[in-house]
Amino acid sequence: QVHLEESGGGLVQAGDSLRLSCAANGFTFTQYTMAWFRQAPGKERELVAATGWTGDYREYADSVKVRFTISRDNVKNTVALQMTNLKRKDTAAYYCAVCRNSRTNYCPEYAYWGQGTQVTVSS
Repeated sequence: QVHLEESGGGLVQAGDSLRLSCAANGFTFTQYTMAWFRQAPGKERELVAATGWTGDYREYADSVKVRFTISRDNVKNTVALQMTNLKRKDTAAYYCAVCRNSRTNYCPEYAYWGQGTQVTVSS
């Protein structure tokens, strides 16, 4: 059974940094693309960043490029999102997700989600 658990959210000020972590189990972690999504109140869930199963593929939303970095640890089965220079517009619930299909870097559909961790950025 797939299980994803996010941690690291909190209340920070604009310009601060924060690191989110997602612990994954219940599947062969090394064979799946992992991603972070976020959803702000009244808005649709959006892809923030993804890291491919091969380890050399990453994609980012334009709004977070340069500021956010996604990484994965295939020994600990974790995926992290390092966020720097946070802005109020980054306020959202952040979710870890795993791709439906294995062994594909670009993922057309994510199948499993964690419960999310809240990030709130104040000015």
